[in-house]
Amino acid sequence: MMQLKAVLLFLATATITLFGISTYSHHGFAIYGSETITVQATIREFRFINPHVQLYFDVLNQANEPEAWQGELTAPNKLARAGWTKNSFRPGDTVEISGQIAKNGGRSIRVRKIITADGISLPVFERVDF
Repeated sequence: MMQLKAVLLFLATATITLFGISTYSHHGFAIYGSETITVQATIREFRFINPHVQLYFDVLNQANEPEAWQGELTAPNKLARAGWTKNSFRPGDTVEISGQIAKNGGRSIRVRKIITADGISLPVFERVDF
């Protein structure tokens, strides 16, 4: 009986620890402010990875020189349900990106809207069909 209690205690502790670690490892979007900007961008790299899909792109500054920016979207499984794949963007693709910028002034955007060079607005949220 004592061994069973010890095993159950161990399993409960392990479950709580693992759940706590996975919960702690995820972050929110608190680093982004409420100010929204729109930029014309040229994709450098597209990472369809967990926990958030990443876009790396160049934006021309006022001196017409490219500046490296980063954009963050939701999880790839959610974007996959919206029709995205790991091949949704290729280096050199031009897009218009809108979203909230980082509070610290860094060149990072929480992407809320993407329009392709063809004028197609890509869904940045999963589709839920009922």
